Amino acid sequence: MQPHIARILTHVSFEHEGALAEILPDFGFSCVRSEAVHLDWESLSPLEDALWIVAGGPIGVYETANYPFLRQELHHISTRLRAGKPVLGICLGAQLIAEAAGGRVFPGTAGKELGWAALTPGPDVARHPWVLPLLQTDLNVLHWHGDTFDLPPGSALLASTERYPNQAFLYKERALGLQFHAEVTPAVLEDWYVGHANELSAQGINIPQLRRQGTLYCTPATQALQQVIAAWLMRCGYSPVAEGPELAERPLAVSGIATDSKVKIC
Repeated sequence: MQPHIARILTHVSFEHEGALAEILPDFGFSCVRSEAVHLDWESLSPLEDALWIVAGGPIGVYETANYPFLRQELHHISTRLRAGKPVLGICLGAQLIAEAAGGRVFPGTAGKELGWAALTPGPDVARHPWVLPLLQTDLNVLHWHGDTFDLPPGSALLASTERYPNQAFLYKERALGLQFHAEVTPAVLEDWYVGHANELSAQGINIPQLRRQGTLYCTPATQALQQVIAAWLMRCGYSPVAEGPELAERPLAVSGIATDSKVKIC
């Protein structure tokens, strides 16, 4: 059987699917990483791939004058949403989904949300209990954003924080936006500490402390995310392709990735 293609749209090289690379093959997916800034959007069909995962990045959805490729990315995401093709957005990716679905993205008025903290249940969780693994009171996820968004019309709000209430939403069942990061691993975060060094310094963040927190919190967060994404993929019509250990019990590992200059395949 030919694998399903999961296209990972990245905006900086070190923000990507992270620990999700461990479970996607279980559902028959082969991952292809594409750098959004270099992508030939005119030749990319927005509907051909089975799944898009739109990753994070340090730019704003509204900065289209500075980053013109965002217009094409938004157009392609909008086309997928209208067609009911699955899209998962993380941080900037969630904001792109919100904008493409009719919401509005804008700089937050409560300052940057940067660090590890728990989520609280959104008002629509009762209809979507599959998201509960991410809503455990003792589970911390990584928040790293200054922008926020209005929910697109018809969305279900699944998770919140006190500072920014729109943290996870479901749009028409097949688009899932996560404002936070639960996909990161301690090894991946080492690249973040360097790549986002200026931002961390400007916010007065203690990097050794952030590193210690990541070592403590990453594994529970990624395991919870894996359970949630597995449940969402099954709701989208995908089933595990082979028998194996339960996702919740699987040890954390990220698949090796072969690369070329513009596309990375895992």
